[in-house]
Amino acid sequence: MDLNTLKENSLFPVGEENTAFAAYFDGTSYLNMLTTQQVPIGNVTFEPGCRNHWHIHKATQGGGQILLVTAGRGYYQEWGKPAQELHPGDVVNIPPNVKHWHGAAPDSAFQHLAVEVPGEGTGSQWLEAVDPAEYAKLK
Repeated sequence: MDLNTLKENSLFPVGEENTAFAAYFDGTSYLNMLTTQQVPIGNVTFEPGCRNHWHIHKATQGGGQILLVTAGRGYYQEWGKPAQELHPGDVVNIPPNVKHWHGAAPDSAFQHLAVEVPGEGTGSQWLEAVDPAEYAKLK
């Protein structure tokens, strides 16, 4: 799926280029915070080939993240495990304190809602980029 098709058919507005977190992404992403009240939910859109760096949603209690895939094709991978291909309708429950990354497939734009699970002592720890050679092995 190309980015223009995704934008034209998006359930939620795509938002502006995600410059605030650009240092933690390879490629271009877009962010539209749908709400910051009660449970923060952001609509995150990735251009083909865009992915975020390895990161951890830290928490001392509760926390983590839920991804609700709404468009395109992408991947989610936890450290030490194979990457999972993602499609619209997929739900990914990311436990707190688990190193992972997510983003678009090399040939498809991708979009998900990122739901921040409330908790105590929460915060994101950004780590190294996904190895380009490993990412290139994904279809």
